[in-house]
Amino acid sequence: MWLAPYASQPEQTRGRRFPEPPAPTRSDFQRDRDRIVHSTAFRRLVYKTQVFLNHEGDLFRTRLTHSLEVAQLGRSISRSLGFNEDLVEAIALAHDLGHTPFGHAGQDALNECMKGHGGFEHNLQSLRVVDKLEERYPGFDGLNLSFETREGILKHCSKVHAELLETQEPNGVGRRFLDGTQPSLEAQLCNLADEIAYNAHDIDDGVRSGLITVEQLEAVPLFVRFRDETLSEHPHATGRRLLFDTIRRMLSQQVYDVIDATRARLAEHMPLTADEARNCPPLVRFSQPMREASTQLKRFLFKELYRHPQVNETTARAKLVLIELFNAYVDQPEAMPADFARRDDLHRSVADYIAGMTDRFAVREHERLTGRKLF
Repeated sequence: MWLAPYASQPEQTRGRRFPEPPAPTRSDFQRDRDRIVHSTAFRRLVYKTQVFLNHEGDLFRTRLTHSLEVAQLGRSISRSLGFNEDLVEAIALAHDLGHTPFGHAGQDALNECMKGHGGFEHNLQSLRVVDKLEERYPGFDGLNLSFETREGILKHCSKVHAELLETQEPNGVGRRFLDGTQPSLEAQLCNLADEIAYNAHDIDDGVRSGLITVEQLEAVPLFVRFRDETLSEHPHATGRRLLFDTIRRMLSQQVYDVIDATRARLAEHMPLTADEARNCPPLVRFSQPMREASTQLKRFLFKELYRHPQVNETTARAKLVLIELFNAYVDQPEAMPADFARRDDLHRSVADYIAGMTDRFAVREHERLTGRKLF
């Protein structure tokens, strides 16, 4: 695998929190990826909501399929730019490990429950999963991933949380949020690949669900451009074939746009090492026209899909499930497994336990503890 000088070089990693001898056949980033794939939290993603709850249909995206799509897009772009594909894949596969059941509705519910107890944010929870909550190794908690993978997992962080992380791990993954530097180019790429993936597959899932129509998508110039391109080559295309080819072309053009725009930024700033790239402005980006087109698409999806009355109704029930679950466990810690029940920080322990649940397990636990069936 050819690596550009500004890529993250595995032999120059800043290492793991607990030193380990190198693997004989894998780089540190390949080892990170493998640990993520074999983790319990990764397997749970198959039953965690992206937009539509797991029981609403077998073909809708879940957190697992979303993570795989982000990894595929990230590796495709990375290969063209000379970034480290293994690191991109590791970050992409791990970036949603801390997501709650029921998607962002679950995060909002747990954050509300944790007011006064440190709050809840899924990026921080993903880091907590790989640093502490996974129990696979006798010598340490978590997965003991490399600094570069952990840095990429933590996409967002408030100053308060960054200061706390800095206290716990001086000059660690929270530092860049305090000094204004950037993460690795691979981490920047995963952040943008995440956006490309969910914009495209939320169109697909939204149309499949019947909550948005192809006619409504006439309001989205990016979609219309590539639908018309498909029809110019395949004038008889209709239905799913027309939709899929439109999305395929849209994805491809966004990938090409990121590659071209990023190459231009790299040529402008000329970083010679991964650390020099961290001290530059953000380098992985869309061109300005594509950024504007992507923003229009996001606004459409927010208004027509994420705030659709049917989604809002499901979201309200999902929040209620988690809030009532949280209160039940705080009142009855013994209802949780013993290793959660006996921790000193009860509220954080409850949040950890609930965040690790799949959608269907949360529904079952809620019904068991409250006697009420909301789904």
